[in-house]
Amino acid sequence: MPGPGPHMMYAMGSGLAMSSLTNGRFSPHHTLTYTVNAFFGPDIGSFSEWLSSTIGFGHTFASALADAIHHPFYYILILGLPLCFLYSWISRVLIQKGVLDSVSGVPLTRKQCLLLIAAGSLTHFFLDHLFEGPYLGMME
Repeated sequence: MPGPGPHMMYAMGSGLAMSSLTNGRFSPHHTLTYTVNAFFGPDIGSFSEWLSSTIGFGHTFASALADAIHHPFYYILILGLPLCFLYSWISRVLIQKGVLDSVSGVPLTRKQCLLLIAAGSLTHFFLDHLFEGPYLGMME
C-alpha cells in the first residue's frame, strides 16, 4: 500500500485536471472533499483498529471493523451517508465563515458529497491495487 504522498498527489492532480476540464465547475471545494476521502477515507478502518487495540477493546472487533471499512464498496455503504451529512454541514459552515471560497457561494449538497466520497474511495483503492498487484511479488 502506498503512503500518504501518492494518495495525496494523485487526488490533488486529478482534482486539478477535473477543474481544468470543467472550466472551474469542479472547484477547489470539490477537490478538497475528494482528496480527503482518497487520502484518509478507507484507511480510517486501520486507524480505528489501532485505536481500539490501544484503548483495550477486543482485537477481533477492531479487525472486523477495519476489514469492513477498508473495502472499496463497504466504506461507501457504511460511512457514506454519515460522512455526506458531515461534509455538507462542514461545507455550509466554512462558506458562511468565509474560510472556503466557492465560485457560486453555495455549499456542497449531500448528493455531491456522497459522490465525492465514492470517487475518493475508488481512487484510494485504485492506487492501493496499483502498487500491490499480485504480480509485483513475482518479479523478485
